[in-house]
Amino acid sequence: MMRISSKQTKVFYKVLVWCFLISGTILFCLPLAWMISTSLKPLSQIWIFPPKWIPKPVLWGNYIAALKIFPFHLFFANTCIITLFSLIGLIISSSLCAYGFARLRFPGRDFLFMIVLSVLMLPFIVILIPRYILFRYLGWIDTFKPLIVPNYFGVGGYGVFSIFLLRQFFRQIPLDLSDSARIDGCSEFGIYARMIMPLSKPGLIAITIFAFLYNWNDFLEPLIYINTPEKFTVALGLTCFTDLYYTNWSYLMAGSVVAIVPVLIVFFYLQRYFIRGIVLTGLKT
Repeated sequence: MMRISSKQTKVFYKVLVWCFLISGTILFCLPLAWMISTSLKPLSQIWIFPPKWIPKPVLWGNYIAALKIFPFHLFFANTCIITLFSLIGLIISSSLCAYGFARLRFPGRDFLFMIVLSVLMLPFIVILIPRYILFRYLGWIDTFKPLIVPNYFGVGGYGVFSIFLLRQFFRQIPLDLSDSARIDGCSEFGIYARMIMPLSKPGLIAITIFAFLYNWNDFLEPLIYINTPEKFTVALGLTCFTDLYYTNWSYLMAGSVVAIVPVLIVFFYLQRYFIRGIVLTGLKT
């Protein structure tokens, strides 16, 4: 009877894991492949069965037409403005709050942190109407302010989550470094800006990617607060290709492919820091 060695068993399990991972990768890439394929097809080939993955002819002009029909340059500019200023506000507010919860000692610190974390359990729909009423009284409806300003107070998209993530990251930095800086006469803000923030680059990049994805793909909040078509974001602009009577799926998919390109670039460029930031934040509680 043939005996199976431990080495052969390890090879078998390794091959099995790789087959599982490759199968999962192909499965998750199918929607993206279908979207790219549809963006290059004529309308007559979109709904045929079995589906035709390689269009014939390949219509690269769908991308030019999709970007010219509606002012996508304005949609991209609006989205970039909202995303950039939201990221700045989120990084400033969440890092300051996280520094206070992680590095400063004051009565009730842990209790206040639990209250902050409880906000994560509050669905966004619950606070949507009160926030809309507040922004309406402030005269912010149909402006970018409702999408940007909350991030400067730690209550925007991924604000509380960013505070939690950075707090966990800051707690890994030895307190001896801060104590040495205080002995040398460094202020608390100086420790935060000159020591903690440079050492927290992976954590900052992790929350930057999360916030970038949220703000770039956000559809509900711009839909609620923005009314003027010239102020639409990319997510809202894509809905311009659909109506009750006719949908040009080729143009819609072409616009969607263009919309996800910045997301892919940011993620693949920063994925090394992103994975490191996520892993390190779970090492110490």
